[in-house]
Amino acid sequence: MNFSWIPNGLCVLRMLLAFPIAWLLLHDQFWLTFGMFFIAAVTDALDGFIAKRCHWTSELGKILDPLADKLLLVTVFIALAMIARVPLWLAALVVVRDVVITAGAITYRVFYGPLVDAAPTLVSKLNTLVQIIYVLGVMSAALIAWPGVQLLNSWAWVVVLTTLVSGVDYVVTYSRRAATMRRARRQPSRESL
Repeated sequence: MNFSWIPNGLCVLRMLLAFPIAWLLLHDQFWLTFGMFFIAAVTDALDGFIAKRCHWTSELGKILDPLADKLLLVTVFIALAMIARVPLWLAALVVVRDVVITAGAITYRVFYGPLVDAAPTLVSKLNTLVQIIYVLGVMSAALIAWPGVQLLNSWAWVVVLTTLVSGVDYVVTYSRRAATMRRARRQPSRESL
């Protein structure tokens, strides 16, 4: 029996959990939301581990995994901002970063072709982890008043830092790749003169 679909299935599960989690947040169901978000966070780690360990990586998985992360985190940050659990400016930063990256990826694909080696960078993985920890902290604070406001505010600045650094990293990396592709396309035309 072939189980190579499991990593992609976990990504799809994470995507499917995004909207129920947001709906529960908007209805102050923090216990259930915390549990569902924790499961979604575990699938994020588990799908990559299984795909690499069992050699079940796929082109579809390379698209689904970051898409699932973006969908889950953007949806949850928006919901948390709507119920005033995170600052609106922080949710906006998270959303803008993902919109810029997605728009950049689409633009690159249209003008330069497939995103070869488009694996998430180390700083992007760190950013996802930092955002997940922050969201779990916000939910925990709503449930059991831990961590305190000061710790959450400090962690929010870590989210800001990793969000900005990872966003800039993607823009710089793919701008360089685009410049390299432009030069490579011009090179044959010059040689033919």
